[in-house]
Parts: sequence; C-alpha cells; structure tokens
Amino acid sequence: MNPITTIPAYSQEHVFAERHYRYLYDTLMSTIPSSVLLIDQNLRVIATNQNFLNKARRTESNTIGRQLDEVFPAVILAGIALGRRIRQVLETGEPVQGERLTYRAPGVAQRIYYYTIIPTIRSGNAQNVMLLMEDITELIRLNEEARQAERHLASVVQSASDIVVSTNPKGRIITWNRAAENVAGYSLEEVKNHFFHEFFTPVHRGSVEAAFQRFDSVNPWLQAEWTLTTKDQRNVPVSWVCSPMKDERGSVEGVVAVGRDLTEQRKLEAQILQSQKLAALGVMAGGIAHEIRNPLAIASSAAQFLFQCDVTPEFLKDCADKIHRGIQRASDIIENLLRFARPSIPQNAEPVDLTQVIEDTLGFIENETNLRNIQLVVQVGADPVIIIGHACLLQQLLVNLILNACKAMPKGGMLGITLERDGDQALLRICDTGCGIPKKDVDRVFEPFYTTNRVGDGVGLGLSLCYSIVKQHFGAIEVESAEGSGATFTVRLPAS
Repeated sequence: MNPITTIPAYSQEHVFAERHYRYLYDTLMSTIPSSVLLIDQNLRVIATNQNFLNKARRTESNTIGRQLDEVFPAVILAGIALGRRIRQVLETGEPVQGERLTYRAPGVAQRIYYYTIIPTIRSGNAQNVMLLMEDITELIRLNEEARQAERHLASVVQSASDIVVSTNPKGRIITWNRAAENVAGYSLEEVKNHFFHEFFTPVHRGSVEAAFQRFDSVNPWLQAEWTLTTKDQRNVPVSWVCSPMKDERGSVEGVVAVGRDLTEQRKLEAQILQSQKLAALGVMAGGIAHEIRNPLAIASSAAQFLFQCDVTPEFLKDCADKIHRGIQRASDIIENLLRFARPSIPQNAEPVDLTQVIEDTLGFIENETNLRNIQLVVQVGADPVIIIGHACLLQQLLVNLILNACKAMPKGGMLGITLERDGDQALLRICDTGCGIPKKDVDRVFEPFYTTNRVGDGVGLGLSLCYSIVKQHFGAIEVESAEGSGATFTVRLPAS
C-alpha cells in the first residue's frame, strides 16, 4: 500500500479534495475486510474501522484515544515489540511488512493476523502510522490440514505393500515407495530421474516405454504384466495398473504406476496345478483299476472252471465266451482311454459343414433309436453351417452325445437335435426327455470315469471325450438338466 498523504486545506479546491479524500477513506475503512487502526506518535489509537471493533469485541468509545497498551494485551505487545516497531516506522518513514501477530480478545478464540505498519506522510515526515491486520487464522488452519493430508498420503504410499511409482510425463521417476525399494533393491536416490522402462527386462522394456507415451484423455489407464529386473539381476513378474495424473486443464502432468509382485502367486498357482494333476491322475488310476478289474475277474473265474475235468462241452463253450467277452471289454476300456488321452486328429483342419455331419450321423444311429422306441426331432436349416475342424471327430462327438441321450431313455422318449447359427458361432443342441442328471452330478459329468449309469453300462469316458473334442475345436460345451426332466447339451463352435 502506498503511504497516505494528508492534503492541506487552504483553498476551495483543496477543501473539495479533502472532503473527497475523507469520503474515500471512510468508505475504505468500512468495507475493507482487514482490521485497520490509525495510531499517532504517542501510540494512541486515533481511528479504527468496524472490522477491528467487531473482532476485538470493543466499542469505538473505549478504543479511540486509548493508548496501544490499553487496546492490546501486554503479552502481545511485548512478544512482537509492536510499540518499538511503530516508533521505528515513524522515525524512518519506511513501512514494516510481513509480520505475524497472535491475538486473543476476551471471550474470543485465538486469532492469528498478518500485520503491516504503513506511515502517513505530511511535509516529508511520518505523522501517523496505519496498522493493517489480515486475519489468516482460517488460512493457517487450511494449510495445516493440507500438510496433514499430505503427510498422511505420503505415509499411506510408503506403508503400502504394493509398489507405487510416480513419473513425469516423459516417464522419468519422481517418487519410489518403500515396497518398490524392497522388491527392486534400488533406493529412491538410485532411480530418481531415470526412465521407468530402464528397470524392466528387454522383452518388456519397449512395451513400457510405448505405454507411457500413449497416456492422454483417450487412454485414461492401462493394466499390464511386465517383468521387473532387480538390482541383483533377478526377474520379478509384476502386475501393473498405470494412470495419468492431470492438472486442472486436463493435461497430463505425470503417471502413477501401482504394481503387485506376483512371485508368490505364481508359486501358489504352480502348487495348485501340480496338486490338480496329481488328483486327476489319482482319479484316472482309480477309474482304470476299477473298470478293468471287473472284466478280468469274470475272465479269471471262467478260466478256473476250464481246469476241471468233469465239465460239459456247453459249459466249456460258455466259459470261453465269458473269457472272450471279458478280454474284449478290457480292450474296449483301454481303447476308449487312449482315444480320450490322444484323440486321432488329422494333420490339417478343413472346412466342415455341420449340417452334413448331422445327416451322416443320423444314418448310423437310426436303428438304435428305433429299437429303443425314441422319436427323433431334427431341426436343421437348409443353409450350410461351416466350421474349421475335423469331420471324423465332430461325428464322434455327435454319436457320443446321441448315444448318451438314448441311454437316459430306456423306455423310449423324444430326442431333439437342433443346429443354428448365432453370429459368429454355431450352436448344436442335443435334448432328451430322459431321467435327467441329479443336481450334485451336473458339474462332474465331463470328468473321466465319472458315470451315473448302472454298473457295466459304460465306463464314464464318453462325455470326457466329447469335452476334449470340443476344446480341440476352440469351442465350449454346456449341460442343463434336472433330475426327472431330461437334459440339454449345448455345443458352441466358432463358425466361419
């Protein structure tokens, strides 16, 4: 603020000017949001504004004409040497700015002010001083809250178990939390101002660099898995989520990358996979032993009778027949097992019309459905539905599904076969009105050697083989069923 100069009143123009000055002065004093006191050379208050009176809870009568030590508590005057500073301004004519004052009026909470002392000059000398007090209590409180929030946020970032890294828009590292130091082995001082992509394997380095160059309003965030190279040259798989930091104009001013070390997760996944393999091997071994033991037991019993001398030719023939059928059944089990483990796949896939596959298959199973008193309902469009695959495997898939449905209807029923195209997929459905599948068994029907048929009727590899064939054609197979309400198998295959 410029020093205030009193205009001498010795002409009409000067009288008008002083009145105008007084009007402006009164207006300013009443509207200014600061507290203002005009103090003379004897340290008496000769003028003040309403703002100060309100905040100090004083009246004009007990403020105007009072000494400074009657208006302000002595502890404040002594603490900041206010009287000495005012005399200094009166002597030098130079204002004092940027000082801080803590003031508590009776019955009022403590307030903090930023005060300035400005001289009013007349004839080159400082006659009075103006004390301006800006209330900065709320500003200091907000600043303290902001600092506390900043410290809290910094503590959260440092305490986080995940890696938290921030960079400038060019990808140079600015911050690097404690988790990043623990995983990578580098301290913040070692990585600061280095490019983020420098700390990844050569395979991922280019991807990281390119990703950090693409952040804008169109690419608000990125999720990727990049391998970090540690200080001791270990490779650590890390899952990253990267987001741009933007200013009030929406411009990218940096990038925050949050990473999670996947090392332990990968170990756990490997352990689970190994456990699943061992469990599957145990199930398969148990199934093989159970299924082969039955026909071998029958053949062994029949063979023992052959050692007896007093058997009739008819009985010998019956024993030989049981031995033959037992061996044949064991051979069929082994054949089905090999077919499940290594389905015979032609070398090259080719376009296959599923409509034609269905027509060819119906010729094979027509006698079976007639013998079982099963009504066939086929809904296939006239247009071909082409997929890339192997006709022999697809026919094997269809035969297994149809025979499985026939076994579920020992007293006859209705078998529905539908084929339709749904966008880029071919949908094949096999529906029956048989006994259905219990709820507890629905999720297990595709497991090897799991069967709901009676003993001796199937070995539980048919649906497992179907599942394997569908997966080889990059499709999916689903089942919907309820006990006593039939079943529907839906096969989804990519159509060309």
